[in-house]
Amino acid sequence: MDIWEQLYEKAREQYHPEQVTPFLYGHHVVCALESADGRIYTGFCIESCCGVMDLCAERVAALNMYVNSGQRVIKRMITFRDRPPYGGGSGMPCGACREFLMQLAWENRNLEIMVDYEKRGTVTLGELLPGWWGEERYK
Repeated sequence: MDIWEQLYEKAREQYHPEQVTPFLYGHHVVCALESADGRIYTGFCIESCCGVMDLCAERVAALNMYVNSGQRVIKRMITFRDRPPYGGGSGMPCGACREFLMQLAWENRNLEIMVDYEKRGTVTLGELLPGWWGEERYK
């Protein structure tokens, strides 16, 4: 089992869409990431009637990593709904998640994001954010 299969299986464990309360819906988008030290952390999307409190699966997984280990650098990430990323933009983090991941650590520009599970197609966060505005601050 390669690392992408491991990440997929860990994320899939979190996939069980549910109405958490009359105001919250969750577990309909899931994520697993591999931290710099090789540990796997997961997260799931949670949405509310008040969009300000929504959290994407990618940010929840990254926050789980940071809260539980103090790590900020991510090597690999997979995100999906009811099936693994299949190309055509599936598996891509939203703009807010891209920005958060870059702000979490400059090294995350090398983060591999799975965009086609079957073909093992990936894109780096740096490719998604060329000329990122915060680079100067890191230097």
